[in-house]
Amino acid sequence: MSSTTPQPAAAGQVQGERREIFSSRWAFLLAAIGSAVGLGNIWRFPYVAYDNGGGAFLIPYLIALLTAGIPLLFLDYALGHRYRGSAPLVFRRVKSWAEPVGWIQVGVAFFITIYYAAIIGWAGLYAVKSFTKAWGSDPDSYFFGEFLQFDETATFSTDFVPQIALALAIVWIAAIVVLAIGVDKGIGKVATFFIPILVVLFLIVVVQAVLLPGAATGLDALFTPDWGALTNPTVWVAAYGQIFFSLSVGFGIMLTYSSYLRPRSNLTGTGLTTAFANSSFEVLAGIGVFAALGFMAVQQSVAVDEVATSGIGLAFVAFPAIINEMAFGPAFGFLFFASLTIAGFTSLFSLMEVVVSAIKDKFNLPRKSVAIGIGTLMALLSLGLFSTTSGLMALDVMDKFTNNVGIVAIALISVIILDWILRRIDEFGTHLNAVSSFRVGTVWRICVVNVTTLVLGFTLIQELITLVREGYGGYTAGQVALYGWAVIALIVLLAMALSIIPWRGDTPLNGPPGSDFGVDPDIRRTVREPRRYSEQPLVDAPPAAPRTSPTARTTHTENGETA
Repeated sequence: MSSTTPQPAAAGQVQGERREIFSSRWAFLLAAIGSAVGLGNIWRFPYVAYDNGGGAFLIPYLIALLTAGIPLLFLDYALGHRYRGSAPLVFRRVKSWAEPVGWIQVGVAFFITIYYAAIIGWAGLYAVKSFTKAWGSDPDSYFFGEFLQFDETATFSTDFVPQIALALAIVWIAAIVVLAIGVDKGIGKVATFFIPILVVLFLIVVVQAVLLPGAATGLDALFTPDWGALTNPTVWVAAYGQIFFSLSVGFGIMLTYSSYLRPRSNLTGTGLTTAFANSSFEVLAGIGVFAALGFMAVQQSVAVDEVATSGIGLAFVAFPAIINEMAFGPAFGFLFFASLTIAGFTSLFSLMEVVVSAIKDKFNLPRKSVAIGIGTLMALLSLGLFSTTSGLMALDVMDKFTNNVGIVAIALISVIILDWILRRIDEFGTHLNAVSSFRVGTVWRICVVNVTTLVLGFTLIQELITLVREGYGGYTAGQVALYGWAVIALIVLLAMALSIIPWRGDTPLNGPPGSDFGVDPDIRRTVREPRRYSEQPLVDAPPAAPRTSPTARTTHTENGETA
């Protein structure tokens, strides 16, 4: 391990830390919103809500947001901002043996990135194909047959689909260029430009959908509450699961982004804005999607539940069928798939930044070199796995395991280590209060330490039991083993191996690298017996020496207030 005297900061860097920063809170906020608002907001939330009580689902969803989503988001912000590094560097600075936790987060982000790029490529192609309705009268057969040329029996295919490969290559070139430019000039500027465009485009889509004949039928199906669903535990698990997946918490994204904030940044205020913006977009997506599904149901004279679906089937089968029935279908289709493409790109940048930042920190390499090198490696893996006839199967299995096992497991492990083992939650709460407008306290600690631990633990155990007993999606044991269990095992093994490699350069590896805002890393809440009143002065013991911060040398109280 090494530690050196801080060097003068270059332009755009924090004093004492050779680290990029967002030029403004607005740039960070839009980047964070762009990360949270992704494909899952559009094609996952509407069906989850519909399938779990309709309008009644909004109650457990809101409770999950307040008791798990926002508290974990605050924790990610505090970790990244206080220890100012990528996920592995942050956990290394918290405790040397905790570094593998950060690398597991990087591994999860790595594999999500390589398949997420494929879906963005599909959406981009469908945006172009919308003008001619290239899918014809049978969108289902077109998507799985002519478009993907899907071979469900193949475990690993070498038969490439040219148009998919071309689209993927374009996606990766764009991603590498943005990441190579930098955090503020690349990710920040792109988010500042594209997030407003995304909002405008999707608002147009929603308005068009709501004005369709039969839209009210779809909205009734979505929002009619089934109050009995509130007594079903699976509904509550679904609500918490949706929050975990949609907010991008627990696997390095928000931690990494917050490390690029200025030292004095309103963390909790920004976190609240990000969380509620993400949830608002999900509700908006629900309105647009089910209005369109209601139109389709009326056109086909069937119930909404016969056309309602989620995920890939919703985007690339159901919506093309809806577009076929609309008077201005090509325009609606272009706007819808353009929205998917933009939402996917903003999330892709955040996922890739987790990997780039970690490698950059570990090996002390220039950003441009890392972005090009790691980006090229990821692009080759992505092309090799997901532009072939077995690509859909590999994507589906990998998505299931990285999201439902990887993200949940590493979020749970992080919370257990930070509080149950290291007892450091008070430190992060005090840091949040030192720099933020909205103060956290006991309720926040209970939510992070108790509520999220119980929910994540229950969700993970339930998911593992189901996968072991039933497999997944009707795929063969070999397919599930290769793209599911093997991926999880590889992430863990690589995390251990990378943790052993020494850090290069003069990167400080212990504690906060700069100002700690008077927050003692070893802060503890202690219970003392109350003293009895006495008129006699206390002369039997000398006064205690003032506590000092190891970095800032500032005395402070138990609540972290400077004195």
